[in-house]
Amino acid sequence: MTKHARIALSASRDIPFNLLVLSQSNVRRVKAGVSIDTLAADIARRGLLQSLTVRAERDGAGNPTGKFEVPAGGRRFRALQQLVKGKRLARTAPVPCIVREDDQISAEEDSLAENTHREALHPLDQFRAMQQLADQGSDVETIAATFMTTPAVVKQRLRLASVSPALHAIYAEDGMTLEQLMAFCVSEDHARQEQVWEQLQSSHSKQPWMIRSKLTEQAVRASDKRARFVGLDAYVAAGGYVLRDLFEEDDGGWLQDVGLLETLVAARLAAEAERIGVEGWKWIVAAIDLPYRYQDGMRPIAGAQPELTGEQEAKLAALRAEADALEAEWVEARDIPDEVHARVNAIDEEIAGLVERPLVYDPEEVARAGAFVTIDRFGTLEVDRGYVRPEDEPVIACDEADDGEADTPLGQDSIAAQAAAGETAADAVDGADEEEDPDDLRRPLPDRLVTELTSWRTLALRNAVALSPQVAFAAVLHAVVLDTFYAYCGTESCVGIALRGGTLAAQTPGLSDSLPARAIDQRHAAWRERLPDDPEQLWDMLAGLGADDQALLFAHCASLGINVVWEPANRFGDGRVSARAIAGRIAHAHILARASGLDPVAAGWTARVDNYLGRVTKVRILAAVEEAKGPETAARLTGLKKPDMARAAEAILADSGWLAEPLRTPVAPEPAPPAAPADTLAPAQPDDDAQNEAPLAIAAE
Repeated sequence: MTKHARIALSASRDIPFNLLVLSQSNVRRVKAGVSIDTLAADIARRGLLQSLTVRAERDGAGNPTGKFEVPAGGRRFRALQQLVKGKRLARTAPVPCIVREDDQISAEEDSLAENTHREALHPLDQFRAMQQLADQGSDVETIAATFMTTPAVVKQRLRLASVSPALHAIYAEDGMTLEQLMAFCVSEDHARQEQVWEQLQSSHSKQPWMIRSKLTEQAVRASDKRARFVGLDAYVAAGGYVLRDLFEEDDGGWLQDVGLLETLVAARLAAEAERIGVEGWKWIVAAIDLPYRYQDGMRPIAGAQPELTGEQEAKLAALRAEADALEAEWVEARDIPDEVHARVNAIDEEIAGLVERPLVYDPEEVARAGAFVTIDRFGTLEVDRGYVRPEDEPVIACDEADDGEADTPLGQDSIAAQAAAGETAADAVDGADEEEDPDDLRRPLPDRLVTELTSWRTLALRNAVALSPQVAFAAVLHAVVLDTFYAYCGTESCVGIALRGGTLAAQTPGLSDSLPARAIDQRHAAWRERLPDDPEQLWDMLAGLGADDQALLFAHCASLGINVVWEPANRFGDGRVSARAIAGRIAHAHILARASGLDPVAAGWTARVDNYLGRVTKVRILAAVEEAKGPETAARLTGLKKPDMARAAEAILADSGWLAEPLRTPVAPEPAPPAAPADTLAPAQPDDDAQNEAPLAIAAE
């Protein structure tokens, strides 16, 4: 058994700083990234924690000069040198040094060993050390100043230190990455953190985004319209807690107490509804979300803009003058101070408050109308006043004329009145042959005769309109505008055209906030502003529009009659659409989609958990991912449970352009080959039943 010689450690001694010189044998030559200032400040605060390694300096003959070279510890030497130059350390201050006298090992080897064999502190030890300082009473700013870092970094380290000790142990053994540990910081529930990590063990994907998604699935983002409506301050004041992600952008964090948030939203909506109800409305509907086109079938009442008072006019003029002055002062400036921006925004808000004043309504109409109170997608209170339900419309009684004349000579009311008196219209006409009576002219014509005459007039009018395409277009436009904007008035058109688009509110939750819905609503509101309040003035208004405006209005109204909603077919005939009708409707929809260039992706549709992925089977989820991203990506999701798979697929399919099958428009079929010349075909034998039927001509576009 070989005996090893005992190790003798180099002696340590204090050497005055002015006897130390930096050795040219130091292997650290690159100065980039070397923080001398930070180390000097740390030495000034706590002293030198690590001795310098030195060797006796020798002259050309090999004799000691009385000074010592520093081959290892050059950064510490420069930091001490900086303190001496700054008069914070005496030139002769003793410096603890280890004097190397072993000539068998070179100075370069000492320098290389010192810089190579040292090991950086494990991040977890950093987190725990800062946590211990915080537990001892040090605040974030003090810890940041001590370690020459920022308070934000210290907060991140303390948040990492607060993760479950069980996960710390896994991280210490390299069982998870630092990015994964950072993702667990979005929750402070240790049990939930450990549960999520356990669930991920059976998953092919352990990405940080999935960890964050699972830990926040029961929370509400601060950017949610409900949170904006209530306000974070009010939520926190009520006892709610907002958790922030210190490592990634989180849009303000997550509200943890969803029940409290819903209670606050309901309470504020109720308070706003009560405040609006004081105005005298018959009913108030308050809800976070309202169905798409919730006001359909109701008559909107007109409101008047109240006149500005003298005080309001003076204030408005002063605000506009101030805004003009600020614009003239800063129009040439490249950088505008924040306080000027703030003042300009404040002026805009004040002007908007004066210009956009609440409308004033007729008290009698208010007593039978109502208002809707809701929240828009930005979390702002939205009040839509002035709608009369059909059942609340006033009953209009017909006043009898003083001379006994009926209001309308051709109406069914007059016939019914005669029948009640024991005299029919036919009796009145027959009696006229026997005895002339001047009052006969006031009696209505017989129903049958009126029907016959108006039937003839209908045919004549059809023919006349058919010979005037411009009048025909105007007549159809008039009918569809009446059906679109004046349905609540009960106004009729002699043109039998109606839009049967139907309501879409029940089919898709959140439809009102979609991009197409907002575009349609904005266009609809713009046209409503231009159209007259009285439907009797509509024809003259439409006749005065230019051809382009007429076409745009026609397209808007016609589009609202489109309905490609699939409905379950019923062969027993209970009123639902037949399978054949649905198939024809969808086939026609494909034609319209190709003609109009419909692009559902550009219109804002993307596969999400709520609109597709969470409502289909796992097989369909995987098929969607495979179709969009390939089989390898889909394979990574196979071990997930359905909720996790749906959330993961949502992130994967984002911006991929993938569409669910019902949203796709098939490629147009190839045109049929041209028919053979007529003389090459065998003559068709006529069908006896078809001999007397005229062919139906369909005009091609």
